[in-house]
Parts: sequence; structure tokens; C-alpha cells
Amino acid sequence: MPAYAPAPASPISRRAFLGAGLSALLLPGAATADVLAPPSPDLDTFIRNEMRTANIPGLAAGYARDGAVRFAQGYGMADIAQRKAVTANTMFHIASVTKTVTATMIMRLAERGKLTLDEPISRHLDFPVANPRFRDTPITFRQLLTHTSSISDARYYEIDFREQGRDAQLTLPDLLKQYLAPGGINYSDATCYSAARPGAAWGYCNVAYGLLGHLGSRIGGMDMRELSRKEILAPLAMDHTSWTIKDTPQLHSAVPYELVDGALVAVQPVGFPDWPAGMLRSSIGDFMKFVAASANGGRSGGVELLGTAAMAQMLEMQTPAGLPAWLSGQALGWMESPLAGQARPNHWGGDPGVFTAVYLAPATRSGVAIFTNVGASAETKTAVKNIAHRLFQAAT
Repeated sequence: MPAYAPAPASPISRRAFLGAGLSALLLPGAATADVLAPPSPDLDTFIRNEMRTANIPGLAAGYARDGAVRFAQGYGMADIAQRKAVTANTMFHIASVTKTVTATMIMRLAERGKLTLDEPISRHLDFPVANPRFRDTPITFRQLLTHTSSISDARYYEIDFREQGRDAQLTLPDLLKQYLAPGGINYSDATCYSAARPGAAWGYCNVAYGLLGHLGSRIGGMDMRELSRKEILAPLAMDHTSWTIKDTPQLHSAVPYELVDGALVAVQPVGFPDWPAGMLRSSIGDFMKFVAASANGGRSGGVELLGTAAMAQMLEMQTPAGLPAWLSGQALGWMESPLAGQARPNHWGGDPGVFTAVYLAPATRSGVAIFTNVGASAETKTAVKNIAHRLFQAAT
């Protein structure tokens, strides 16, 4: 599936994962002792069984309730060759789940009056961004956040900007100028923008989230990675979270795996220049603090991530034209789809060797997250959804 794209509910075509020998990695001794509260034997057994069924080598899971992290634990192997177990501090590439953090940072700027969601983004840019078919229709922050801007990833996937084993060397500003501005070396009227008028139709777009990060940097007065560390990560004590591969310690890094010719094989981490769309790496112990605040009206442990009204606005679902059938709503950064028959705000993430998911239940002020170090498949998607549902049962 394309880098960062959310996985649809229908199965995707992918070779089955290798099962032989994997069960040995999932014995009780492989789980970390780094837990905030011990899981019930039933929960522990359930997670292990789902991992066996889907052949997931390593997984981290957590749940939060009432603004506090109640559970965060690792299972299986972060590194099969080294027999390094997943712990609550193991850092996974969370892929498109990153977008929830980028959207939150933009909302923090909006709360401070630095921007308004429905103003043209052009006021804050140093290069032109306009759909060539509708040059007189401005693109807004809300449209970028809700995937309705008419900016398209079609050209992005034709080029394939990823770099193996290291962070992208192409800077975010250069990527955007070369892609979005007429005359840029990667610009195309036909494939950098869709045929829809801005605001008229849904179209999932990583480049749009890259643009949000660039805008956040310009408006916030510093690189948005540093701004988010100052305003989100540090206040929440998210010390095992990084925007880059180079700043992810090998000691805490989860090795990504894919099935190649019938064998589970370690693959190199990938670096993309549109880091606001999907380059964050985080541990379950860290990320559950963000989840706790997001599910609790914006507050966790005395830290106000967002005001109550702004957090509620982030989760206000809309149904724009073109919204795919596997989604029931699109909000600001967050999407909505059913989990065990209940509509839940959520986001999924997938890149080579990783598959991640986060779900919220604002009505009960609870949230869950699951990180894995294996690529998405029909089996891993089913397992992650089953585990998410079971975690919600444990959280309430």
C-alpha cells in the first residue's frame, strides 16, 4: 500500500506471513515488565493469541482512561536476530498516526490566534499554492486537515521520494516548492492537484500534511518538529519520541519486518521528506500520554494539550463527497470508522515493516493504541482491530 496511506477495511492483497518458528518468540518471557498496571491474564493471553494468528513478531499496546495512562506493555520481539524484546520504551515508526500530532500542533496555533482554520493558507506562504483548474478558489487550513484541499499525491507516488535506512536528504520546503509551485521540477498540473475544486471532495493526501508542517514552522517561528517537542512532547514527558531516524537510539528501536519470498525478513527503515505526514517514531509508553489527553478533552496529568472546545472541534466528524465507504467521518486529523460495531475516531499508519493504529472513545474518555513492526496485511489488520476492541473492554 502507498506510504502513509490509511488501510481500508477490505482485505489488501499481500502474501501471508511466515508462521513457522514465530510462536517461540511469543512465550511469556518475551513480554516486558514495563507495565503501569498488570494486564489481566485474559487480556495478556488474548493479545498473544492474536499475534500468533497474524504472525506479528513484535507489538506494543496500551490504553488510557480519564486522562491517565492505565496500561502500556510490549510483546514479542523488537529484533528477532538479537532476541531483543519489545518494551514500553521500544520506539516504533508510527507512520500516518503522525498526522494526529501534526493536526494537534496546528490546532494549538489556531487556539492562540496565529491562524484561523478557514483562512487562505497563501497568506502564510513564500511560494504560490493553487489548484491550476481553480486558481481563484483559495485552499484553507481546514481543507488540508480534512483531506479536501484538492492537492494530490498522484505525482508523489510516481516519483517515490523515500530513502532507505536514513532520513530524507530533500528538505520539506524544497519538496513542497518543487511539487506545488508552477515551474517546480516535480510540478504537474495533471497530477499534483486533483480535478476537484478545493473543499469539494475528499482525497487522502500526504503532501497536504507536509504543507501543514511547513505552515506550522513559518507561523510558529521555528521548525515544527522543535515546536511540537517544546509544546507537546516535552510537557507530556514523551522522552522516547523522535521525528528522525538518526535521533532514534538503536537500543530502543523496533526493527521493521516484511515477508520476502516466504520468509520474514528485516527491512531498512524508510525516510520521507514529508515528515509531518508520517515520520514520527514513538514508544507506547510515550504515545499513550498523547492518547490520554486526546480522549480526555485535551488534558492529561495536569497538561493541557488543547482546550476543551478545540479538542472537541478536532473530533467533529464531517462526511465530504468522495469519502470512502470504509470511513464514516473525517475530522481535523482524525478519521472515524466502526470498531466492533461502534464508530470510533481513529487513525491507522502503514509503511514498509510497520502497521499502527490509535482509537478514541471520547464518551468514556478512553483511548487505545497498538504498534507493530510488521507490514500491513489482512491478517494484521484483523488482529489489530480485535486487540483494540479488547483493550477498550479492559479500559472501561
